[in-house]
This record gives sequence, structure tokens and C-alpha cells, in this order.
Amino acid sequence: MLEELQHHGYKMSTGTLYPILHGLERKGYLRSEVEREGRTSRRMYSATPLGKKALKSALGKVRELFGELIGGEKGRVDAV
Repeated sequence: MLEELQHHGYKMSTGTLYPILHGLERKGYLRSEVEREGRTSRRMYSATPLGKKALKSALGKVRELFGELIGGEKGRVDAV
């Protein structure tokens, strides 16, 4: 996950990412399971129905904001 975020220009440490994931899990947006492969174990996260609903709502708000930012009157910068 950290590599994917870095690919998009976000530099985040595990000390930042894991508290976010744990908080989202506590709030019911994510659930996690530990998967073991030999001696290695990984915690895998997936979105809950509540998390998927929240994501859908957030995407709608981002699309609305993006539309307002680029869909306004051409050449007008005083609205920023």
C-alpha cells in the first residue's frame, strides 16, 4: 500500500499509515484478517459495507468539487 501511495506522489511512513487503518477499522469502515504464509503473517484489510457506502459518498463529493473547480466560468480566477 505504501508503494502504491508513493507511486501517486504521497510519501507516508508505516507510523502514519497503520494508525489510520486501525482507526478506520475501529469505526467500522474496514475489517482485517491475518493471513499466514509459513513464518510470515500479513494483516489484510477490506472495506465493510459501511466503508463502501462512505467511499461512494466521498467520491460523489470529490466529483462535485472537481466539477466546480474546473467547470466554472472560463478565465475566471477570482473565485479561487
